[in-house]
Amino acid sequence: MAKVQLNQKEQHYADTRDEAEEIVSAAKENDHLQMHKITEKYNKYGQYFLIDLTYAFQTPKEVMESRPQDVPEGQMSIDDTHEGIEYSVDGSGNVSVSDSQVTREENEEEEEQPHIQRVK
Repeated sequence: MAKVQLNQKEQHYADTRDEAEEIVSAAKENDHLQMHKITEKYNKYGQYFLIDLTYAFQTPKEVMESRPQDVPEGQMSIDDTHEGIEYSVDGSGNVSVSDSQVTREENEEEEEQPHIQRVK
């Protein structure tokens, strides 16, 4: 699955309020701008402005509901359903599966496993 950028946050610095306003007006040209904030700060060198910009490109809902373009071979589709396996659990917690639901491959794998016996 391809990575999709959903949100982007930027922080800019400006020496004057006018510079901060210019940065915000340039950012407003982008349709994806969701929020902007100008914060006035002070330090030992004087006054400065921090500009926070937040962009949202797609909502997670749009991304999650979109179907992937290149699905790997053998992967189940969302539309494919699997019936599952019927099983039963008795009172002591033992699980049993009917013989008709056990595939032949699983039986063969069990037979191929070596049986180790300890000889003294």
